Amino acid sequence: MSASVHQLPTRPAQDAPLVEPDGRAGWGALRAELHDRCEDRDLAELWAEMETAERRAVLASARGDADDARRAIEAMPRATRRSIRSAIHRMSGYGKRLRDRLEGDRPHPSRDLASHARAALDEGNTKAALHWLALIERGVE
Repeated sequence: MSASVHQLPTRPAQDAPLVEPDGRAGWGALRAELHDRCEDRDLAELWAEMETAERRAVLASARGDADDARRAIEAMPRATRRSIRSAIHRMSGYGKRLRDRLEGDRPHPSRDLASHARAALDEGNTKAALHWLALIERGVE
């Protein structure tokens, strides 16, 4: 008895998303994002948006080869991509600390809104207090 081997039909990976939307409070989207991150798609997108000089700065922080600044992230070894991701994270933290120092020790803008909400509560004006809290929840920059 002879057996014949047939190729099973497969869909190209680009036709359908890896994770289907499922309506479970965004769980499918979160899972898809984690899959993308594991495959460095988020890093590839960021890398593509960066100028060559910015790439060189990141590579210097990652102790990588400056010639890699012109290469696509997908063409780099996994270890290099991990180093680049770590360097971007470090540089982002440094930039945030520097920005915080330059802005000084100003109180957060929501502090004023919170004081207005407290004053409204002291006056018994719940509607005004809810208004101020809604502004705080939306976010203040």
